[in-house]
Amino acid sequence: MAVPKRRTSKMKQKMRRGANRWRAPKLQTCSECGSRVPGHIACPSCGSYAGRQVLEVDAL
Repeated sequence: MAVPKRRTSKMKQKMRRGANRWRAPKLQTCSECGSRVPGHIACPSCGSYAGRQVLEVDAL
């Protein structure tokens, strides 16, 4: 069974685990209504995606 020859330094451990940190989701603006929407998802407020209407949204 493989065993490490040297102990991993604290800096190497921190650099490796730094990729797992939380990042805020990147939001795009809807071209129709201007609301903030995650990418590749139809806008929940107006129902448009890629410049065309794909969902019927009922106004309250």
